[in-house]
Amino acid sequence: MAERSFANEVGKLRLGEGEEFRGEGILAVTKALLQSGVSYVAGYQGAPISHLMDVLTDANDILAELGVHFEHSASEATATATLAASVNYPLRGAVTFKSTVGTNVASDALANLASGGVTGGALLIVGEDYGEGSSIMQERSHAFAMKSQVWLLDPRPNLESMVAAVERGFELSEASNTPVMLELRIRACHVHGRFKTRANKRPAFTLKDAIENPKRDVNRIVLPPASYLHEQEKIAKRWPAAVHYIVEHGMNEFFAADAKDIGIVMQGGMYNGVLRALELLGLADPFGNSQVPLYVLNVTYPLVDEEFVRFCAGKRSILVVEEGQPDFIEQAVNTILRRADLNTRVHGKDVLPMAGEYTGGVLLKGVAEYVRRYEPGLLEGRPLPRAARAAPAKMADNPKAFAIQRAADQVQGRPPSFCTGCPERPIFSAIKLVERELGSHHISCDIGCHLFSVLPPFNIGATTMGYGLGWAGASALNTRETSRRTISIMGDGGFWHNGLTSGVGNAVFNETDNVLLVVDNGYSAATGGQDVLSSKAENPIRSTNNPIEKAVRGVGVKWVRTVTRTYSVAQMRDTLREALTTREKGPKVIVAQSECMLNKQRRVRPLMRKMIGEGKRVVRERFGVDPDTCTGDHSCIRLSGCPSLTIRDNPDPLRRDPVAAVIDSCVGCGLCGEVSHAAVLCPSFYRAEIINNPTAWDRFKARVRRALIGRLQRRIDRRLQGLAA
Repeated sequence: MAERSFANEVGKLRLGEGEEFRGEGILAVTKALLQSGVSYVAGYQGAPISHLMDVLTDANDILAELGVHFEHSASEATATATLAASVNYPLRGAVTFKSTVGTNVASDALANLASGGVTGGALLIVGEDYGEGSSIMQERSHAFAMKSQVWLLDPRPNLESMVAAVERGFELSEASNTPVMLELRIRACHVHGRFKTRANKRPAFTLKDAIENPKRDVNRIVLPPASYLHEQEKIAKRWPAAVHYIVEHGMNEFFAADAKDIGIVMQGGMYNGVLRALELLGLADPFGNSQVPLYVLNVTYPLVDEEFVRFCAGKRSILVVEEGQPDFIEQAVNTILRRADLNTRVHGKDVLPMAGEYTGGVLLKGVAEYVRRYEPGLLEGRPLPRAARAAPAKMADNPKAFAIQRAADQVQGRPPSFCTGCPERPIFSAIKLVERELGSHHISCDIGCHLFSVLPPFNIGATTMGYGLGWAGASALNTRETSRRTISIMGDGGFWHNGLTSGVGNAVFNETDNVLLVVDNGYSAATGGQDVLSSKAENPIRSTNNPIEKAVRGVGVKWVRTVTRTYSVAQMRDTLREALTTREKGPKVIVAQSECMLNKQRRVRPLMRKMIGEGKRVVRERFGVDPDTCTGDHSCIRLSGCPSLTIRDNPDPLRRDPVAAVIDSCVGCGLCGEVSHAAVLCPSFYRAEIINNPTAWDRFKARVRRALIGRLQRRIDRRLQGLAA
């Protein structure tokens, strides 16, 4: 069950010749694939391109009509290896995944694919997740393109350019026998716009044709001496062919190239931000008409020397807008210009940050500084935005900024955390309770929602080495010199991605005596809620309901426990304690199962709304705290961290400590009460039922309860008044 369904939008993929498409970038990219005659698509979900997989899933009927094969791959390496179908056959194939973590996983397959080269068009659509909002290490796809000599496209973030990049990407791949990588930033994936469509194309050469007419070319297999010849072919044939195609088809773009003797060179993905900065400075209009020459690199690798020489000839300087580090493009431009004996001054990371996301404010400040240095007259008399003005010499020169900074210093940071009702939260509450008994343990983390456990209030975990590498990250700590065991954590998505072999199989082979806890929430939750092998949901086009316990026993683990309700903190605590203290040697695996609450709410709420609308009786559970019973020690909050738990003023005038309270975002998971009982905290939590469309019997019971509770409450009030008198 994906985060979002495109079932109502995939009809746009049927648009024919000359019709107008209106919609989101990801859907437009899918349409471009079908217009290009793609034969097969594979991939692994991950921000910001998860929705591409979701669109393809919802469009399965359309793909079947066109004879397009689509797979959810086990990993990014699996997806990239799928492109092997284009090595010997004229089949256009596309794969997609998140970069750079996905590209890391895919790099072995990518290197082999790029070495031997391809016959059909091979396109890798990667989500460039770079910047402050990213959840991964801050690296760029550019390095992978350079390392394996794969051409890298970075189109302007509008639908026309992105669709053209897909179509030209296949042609560039075929013209140069080289895989092509197309990077899409999050804003490009979700930008809305329109473009004129072309008719979808069935592949002229089909997968059936390839299977029934097998071909092989030993020179495309990476074996000596062919591997040496591959490198020579890259330089002597493929690179020149790529440059020729890029120039001939005008893949890079020039705007107002001769308007001034300065200019701006940018990655295509930076175009919207640069143009907006120029517009705010009064140097461009909203329609793209710029007073400053622009050279837009829709292809950022390889760079075309002759285009740079032509653009820079006669210019005093250029500004290179290249997001991220190292400054690959800026260094290459300096080399190109020096070889051409051009004295054009190159600016880039001296006026723009070396690292970090190039947001609108960052670009405005950097572009303004560059123009101020070389063409100050262009800015004279213009009311500049605050971000573009020269910074005050001292904080005292800007009282407003000083006041904002003082206020910020007093605001407590709120770390990212689990969703309300998340079934993973009780797992870490249980770990904290076990550690209170047995002492601290080395905990090796993994990638996924559960990684939030490293932050308050749990503060659990020492390292994370990659998706599915939770147990592998503790491999060196497999020793018989101590009776204390390490704990490793892995999600169900990571388990099926890489963890079964790199973690579980490795632990069995090396006879580890440590513990793995697999968080099985039923979905690949962190990437949008897609199904995995062990999902309980029935999937019409995929095989689900394959138990994790069965898989780990299949590779040799003998001590396995499955907890089917993680909200039972006491059971989780006791199972963890058993795993950490049992005398039985060998790898120990705990499978902690409960459905992802976010996906559960997506599934259940529409059904409940429908039932309420039909007048049917619907019962919802909520939890609360009795303020008269609450002691105000807030252990429930420290051991749970649920966003629906907060504090309120104590109603008792004789007590100053604020009491715990449950706000309306509560989804009724019951964890707060479970934690309280497991930790022997307090009896202040109560469960309430909210009934929509109550029956006559429900109404009668409610009247009786109100009358009885009101009578008892009045007796207590009279007694308290008597004591006060």
